[in-house]
Amino acid sequence: MKQKIMSAMESFSKAMVQPLMYLSPAGILIVIGVLLTNSTITGFLPFLQWAPIQMVGKLIYNAAMAMINHLNILFVIGLPAAFAKNDKHKAALLGFVTYVMYLVCSNTLLTITGGLAAEQPMIGLYGTGQAKILGIQCVDMSVFGGIILGCIVGWVYNRTFQKRFKGAMMIFAGANYSYVWLVVTAILFALVTNTVWPIVQRGISALGGVIKSTGAFGIFLYGFLERLLLPTGLHHLVYTPFQFSDLGGVLQLGETTIVGAYPIVVAEMNMPVARFSDSIYYTSIGFTKMFGYFGIGAAFIYTAYPENRKKTATMILPLVISACLSSITEPIDFMFIFAAPLLYLLHSAIAGLFMALLKAFGVVALWNGNLLGSILTNIANADKTNRMWLMWVLGLLQIVVYFLVFTFLIKKFNYHTPGREKKSLGDGETAAAPAEKVTAKAETGSDELAMNIIQGLGGKQNIKTVENCITRLRVSLADPSLLNEELINKSDNRGIVKKGNDVQIIYGQHVAEVRQAVEDQLAKL
Repeated sequence: MKQKIMSAMESFSKAMVQPLMYLSPAGILIVIGVLLTNSTITGFLPFLQWAPIQMVGKLIYNAAMAMINHLNILFVIGLPAAFAKNDKHKAALLGFVTYVMYLVCSNTLLTITGGLAAEQPMIGLYGTGQAKILGIQCVDMSVFGGIILGCIVGWVYNRTFQKRFKGAMMIFAGANYSYVWLVVTAILFALVTNTVWPIVQRGISALGGVIKSTGAFGIFLYGFLERLLLPTGLHHLVYTPFQFSDLGGVLQLGETTIVGAYPIVVAEMNMPVARFSDSIYYTSIGFTKMFGYFGIGAAFIYTAYPENRKKTATMILPLVISACLSSITEPIDFMFIFAAPLLYLLHSAIAGLFMALLKAFGVVALWNGNLLGSILTNIANADKTNRMWLMWVLGLLQIVVYFLVFTFLIKKFNYHTPGREKKSLGDGETAAAPAEKVTAKAETGSDELAMNIIQGLGGKQNIKTVENCITRLRVSLADPSLLNEELINKSDNRGIVKKGNDVQIIYGQHVAEVRQAVEDQLAKL
């Protein structure tokens, strides 16, 4: 049983890597877009206000954000492809088709039962438990829904795509047979989620009263749940009621009543008030985005193995800048949320703790998730703040806490966070020392390189699947005893990890090129 569970977790881990591979370049592009369009930066550099530059900046930013905003779709396409034993392109297409069918079925059920929520002028569907995905209003399961359905599609596909029929039923053979079962899957998934998920959503929403009535602890719970529930989409149900309903406060201006933390803070910025009201603490979810991610990024870079540290810094720093300048944290969150769930749990707790400390110490300032913007707005509204100096002390302290906690746990549990590869191998794993090597672009050429790898793996018939993560070529073999390490070590690898029928060859950042060369050569054989 333990071996089956470990094997399933290994398969899930390998599959999750594929959709996440594009988050790093997306984060870099987001930073470029932010730097070109951020109002604070363009105020210092007026030439950036030129219309063509602004247009390019917005195009880059919106194009990169399209992937961040649709991670659910990325997973529901990428996971079936990663899980599929054959014809991965068909599994990916079926993943997308199944997701669209699910969205339509969810919308149909909401329509039939009269459950479609109405959009609000300022916030749309936020806080209703529903969302529009690909223009279809449905129950909001966010990234979590894409991951679950993607795994189900991969499982169904692998058990149905080999089915064959004779005669008139031939039309339902192969992937078509998978499609039939996935129609049923989409309907059942919609029935279950439309029934169960609203109950979960109501449970989360019910916590609003507890958060409101328990002072600093309530603020901690508010911040903790906002981070923890991010992958599920349930975080909207935590912060939206406080941001835009009377849970976040009520401000009476003559005959006008303003409700919700965000509108109140905006109004108070333009009013002669002595100090911002306590509603401001419900906007402090931006505090960790301004400070904490510097500590997380520093921990990832520091714990990366020395040979990977420079590359890790190049990858992580733009994501940290993206978090502190634009509040876009998903690219860095998804680098460890599945690889190290304990780290993400503690990340959520630390975020909530420092929000509670702001409340406990009576720190009143503006935390909008944009570090540069917050500096300027706090200066402009200095007469309405309180103990603003302590905000910077707590910010620096949060960076240190994140760095120390993450560094300790990454090393203690040997988490595979960015820049880390296995050096101490577990039971049943051995690493071969590379012999004389040539790179993927060496004089021997990629064809000869690929043939050495294929022959070293026991030949085409011995190779069941070929995949790659960020740094490793992952291969499943029919007979691991046919492995010839001497041939494999003619390629530029950093070690061979063996565990049962699975073999991982560590190539580093150019692993995708190696995989492509192997697949091309396999197709010729």
